[in-house]
Amino acid sequence: MFLIANSVISQEKLAEIEFKETIIDYGIIENGEDGSRIFEFTNIGNAPLTFSRIFSSCGCTIPKKPEKPILPGEKGKIEVKYDTKRTGIFQKAITVNSNAKTANVILRIKGEVLPEPEEKNIANK
Repeated sequence: MFLIANSVISQEKLAEIEFKETIIDYGIIENGEDGSRIFEFTNIGNAPLTFSRIFSSCGCTIPKKPEKPILPGEKGKIEVKYDTKRTGIFQKAITVNSNAKTANVILRIKGEVLPEPEEKNIANK
């Protein structure tokens, strides 16, 4: 009985997401620099991958989800844009909800935005 149930489960069609990286380190960047980065992934499952919701831990980080299903074997990307007008060290989480085997995945961005030149001059006085 167990073998029959197990073989039925293993034949179930599931999307499965595999990210190239789950953490992007911006490093030290200039104030106002381009804050866009891309998380690349592949659907390594055997069913189309769809995203129900992708959201960030803060309004300063805007993720963009793929609109179309990602077919088995296909690659996709999630674009994340951080507001680089915010000075200082940052660490943000982006939650990805999908129909994948692992339905919730946390992506992270981190880095440091340098002060604007005027802020640097005030700080040095």
